[in-house]
Amino acid sequence: MNNTDAIAPNAKRLLWAGFTAILAAGVGFGVRGGIFGTWAADFGFTGAQLGAIGGAGFTSFCFGIMIGGVLVDKFGYGKLVFAAFALHVISAFVTFGATPGQAQGVAYQFLFWGMFAFGAANGVLEAVSNPLVATLFPNNRNHYLNILHASWPLGMVFGGVIGWVLGDSFDWGWKAQLSLYLIPTAIYGAMFFGQKYPKSEATEKGLKFGEMLKDVGLLGGAVVSFMLYLFFKGLLTPFFENPIIGTVLASIIAISVLGAIAKLTGFAIGHWMLALLFVIHALVGAVELGTDGWIQNITGAILNPTQGKILFVFTSLMMFGLRFCAHFIETKCGLKPIGLLFVCSLLAVLGLNLVSAVSAFGPALGALLVYAFGKTFFWPTMLAVVSDRFPRTGGIAISLMGGVGMMSAGLIGGPGLGYFKDRFAAEELAKKDSAIHAEWTAGGNTSKFLAFKEVSTIDPVKLEAAKGAKEKTDVQKTVVAADIVGNRETLRVDSFIPLTMAVLFLLLIFYFKSIGGYRPLKVDEQQ
Repeated sequence: MNNTDAIAPNAKRLLWAGFTAILAAGVGFGVRGGIFGTWAADFGFTGAQLGAIGGAGFTSFCFGIMIGGVLVDKFGYGKLVFAAFALHVISAFVTFGATPGQAQGVAYQFLFWGMFAFGAANGVLEAVSNPLVATLFPNNRNHYLNILHASWPLGMVFGGVIGWVLGDSFDWGWKAQLSLYLIPTAIYGAMFFGQKYPKSEATEKGLKFGEMLKDVGLLGGAVVSFMLYLFFKGLLTPFFENPIIGTVLASIIAISVLGAIAKLTGFAIGHWMLALLFVIHALVGAVELGTDGWIQNITGAILNPTQGKILFVFTSLMMFGLRFCAHFIETKCGLKPIGLLFVCSLLAVLGLNLVSAVSAFGPALGALLVYAFGKTFFWPTMLAVVSDRFPRTGGIAISLMGGVGMMSAGLIGGPGLGYFKDRFAAEELAKKDSAIHAEWTAGGNTSKFLAFKEVSTIDPVKLEAAKGAKEKTDVQKTVVAADIVGNRETLRVDSFIPLTMAVLFLLLIFYFKSIGGYRPLKVDEQQ
C-alpha cells in the first residue's frame, strides 16, 4: 500500500478493519451456501423457500446500508459499527433456534429472521466501510475498494472450507459450522474501537443532506422505490387474505419514499447516469450474489456435493487474489473502470454458459475460473465509479446503490434461480416420465416467482435422499438426471443478465468517449 494515497494516519487500520468486517459477512454467507442441502433435508424446504431464506440476507442488507448511509455522518462510524456487531450476535442466536422436528413454518421463521439480522449487520458495515475507504483514498478509489471487497471472496473461501473439511470430514453440525463467523466479528469490533474517522468531501464542503441527494433525485429514487415496492409486496401479502391489500400497502410505502426524496431535493430530476448505474447494480446483485448463493448447490448437483464445495473454494480464492490487481489492470492494461466492467460482463456470460455444459471436475474448474474472473470486479468497481463521478453525494449514493444491488439479489437473484431450478427440473422430469413426475410432485410443493407461472416441484426431501443414495434405483436416477438438466438450464438463463450489463456498459463507453474520457471529479466540478 502506498501511504501517499491516504489522507489519514490510521488509514491502514481502518481499511483492514473494514476488510475484516466484510470477511465476517463472507464467512457466514459461504457457510450458509453449503448447508442449503442440509436445511432441505432437515426441514423439507423447496428451492424457492431456500432461495427466500437466502434472499432475506440480501433484502435486509438493503435497509442496513441505506439507513446506515443516511445516518453515518450524523451519528458517526463508531455507533454504527456497534449496532452491526450487536446484529451479528443476535443473528446467531435467532438462527440457532431452528431445530429438526419443529414444524416447517417455525423453522422457516427462525432461519428467515436470523438471515435477516445477519444481512442487516452486513449492510450497516458496508455503509461504514465503502464511503470510509472512498474518502481515505481519493486518488485511487477503484484499487482500494477492490482490496476492501477482496475480503468477501476470502470469507467465502473460509466458509467453503468449513463446510468441506469440518462438515464433510469431521461431521460438524450446521450450527457449529455457522458459529465460526463470530470470530472475525469479534476481531473487527476490536479494530474499529476507539478510532478517529475522516469526513467525506461533501461533508467537508458543508453540503446539506438534500443537496447530497440531488444527483439521486426522482430518477434514482424511482429505482430505489421500485425495489422497496417489490420487497414490501412480498413481505406484506401473506398477512392478508386478499393479496391486493399487500400490494396497495407496498405501493403506498414506495410512493412515500419517492415523495420524501422529491421534497428533500426540491423535486430534482437527478442525474440519468446515476439512475442507470443503480439499474445496472441491480443486475450485478442478481447475477453475482444471487448466483453465489446457489453455485455450490448447482455444481454439487451436476458433479457431487464435495466437488461443488471444492470448486466454490478455488474460484473464491481466485477472486480474492484478483481484487488486489485492479490498479495493475487499470494502469498496465489501459482499462478504465467502465471498460473493465464491460470486459467482465462478457466473461461472466461466457463463464456461466461454460459451467452449464460441464460434466467433469477439470472442465468445471476451468469454466468457473472464467466466470469468477468476470464477476470479480463488478461490485467494488461500480462503487468506485459512483464515488468518482458523483462526489457531491458523499456516502449516500454508494449506500443506496449497494442497497439496490443486495435487494435485487434477495428479491430477484436468489429466489429467481431457486424458482428456475425447481421449474426446469420438474419440466424435464415430466418429459422423461410423466408417471414419475406425477408421483414425485404429488407432495403439494409449488414454486412461484414474480409474474412467472406457478409450478409444482419435485419433493425436496425425496430429491435430496435420491442424490445422496449410494445405490440409486432407476427411478431415482431418472429424477436426479432431470435435476441436473434443470441446473444446467438455470445457468444458461442466468447468463442473460451479464449480457444485458455488457450492452449498457458499452453505451457508457461511447458516452465517455464523446465527452473526452473517464476521470474522477471533485465536488466543485460536478454539474
